[in-house]
Amino acid sequence: MKLIIGNKNYSSWSLRGWLAAKQSGLPFEEITVPILGEHWDKAKEEMDDVQPSSGKVPILWDGDSVIWDSMAIMEYLADKVGRDRFWPKDETARGMARAMVAEMHSSYAALREELPMNVRLRAPLKSVSDQTRADIVRILQLWAEARARHGSAGPFLFGTFGAADIFYAPVVSRFQTYGIGVPGFAQGYMQAIWEHDWMEQWIAASQDEQWVIEQYEPAQ
Repeated sequence: MKLIIGNKNYSSWSLRGWLAAKQSGLPFEEITVPILGEHWDKAKEEMDDVQPSSGKVPILWDGDSVIWDSMAIMEYLADKVGRDRFWPKDETARGMARAMVAEMHSSYAALREELPMNVRLRAPLKSVSDQTRADIVRILQLWAEARARHGSAGPFLFGTFGAADIFYAPVVSRFQTYGIGVPGFAQGYMQAIWEHDWMEQWIAASQDEQWVIEQYEPAQ
């Protein structure tokens, strides 16, 4: 398999696709295409030859199969290796995990816009917009409920690392970058994500990247 991703420092959807590939346990080749760089337009044209996604990343190639959405990539891999590797076995927990992943996939536009992912950056904010604050509160409420109801088996949202953690990992990165204050239970969860072996690999690689996207950097 081949997984095409964008810059590790900035591309939250690439992080989700990459974590899903790691969680599958299957070998894959990683190909990085710097988003918004000088080769980005050419890369989009080449990607559009095989899938109708307007050159979005991540993209998974597996033989004749081409999957270009992070949730679709995760579900495709879950079908290959067994869904229990990604989703809780308990039916009630699995239902909640699916709803949380779907909400992350389709919601929180204000948070995404106001707090773009930038793994290298540390820029604590004094305030955020009401819309972004509402997104943050909603996410913390979901984390609290998942941990309280289904997190007894480990430090992650549903105990063991899985689909929900894959999809909320970029949120953890954003909270770290912008110094978002969170309650104690969320601090513990964020630490578990940040210290996960795969996240440490991603963070280290993002530090080594030379690309800078000015629109995702604070104004000087």
